[in-house]
Amino acid sequence: MVVIRLARGGSKKRPFYNVVAADSRNRRDGRFIERVGFYNPVANEGQENLRLALDRVQYWTDKGAQLSPAVARLVKDFSAKAAA
Repeated sequence: MVVIRLARGGSKKRPFYNVVAADSRNRRDGRFIERVGFYNPVANEGQENLRLALDRVQYWTDKGAQLSPAVARLVKDFSAKAAA
C-alpha cells in the first residue's frame, strides 16, 4: 500500500520534513516513490514553512494512497491557505 507521510531530515534539534509518497513497508526515512512537498516546522519569519504539490497528492490519493494523520492535517491547512 502506498502512503503519503513525513520523512525526517535536517540536523539535530532542527527538524525538516519531506512529504513523500512511499510504500508502507519501507522505513520512515527510507526509499520513497515521489517527493510531493516539504514542511519546515522551525522556519524563520518570512520563510516558507510548507509547500505541497496538491495535484500530485490528489493523484496519489486517487490511486488509493492513504494520508498519514500529520500529512492530512498539513494538506487541510495548506488547502485553506491556498483558497484564501
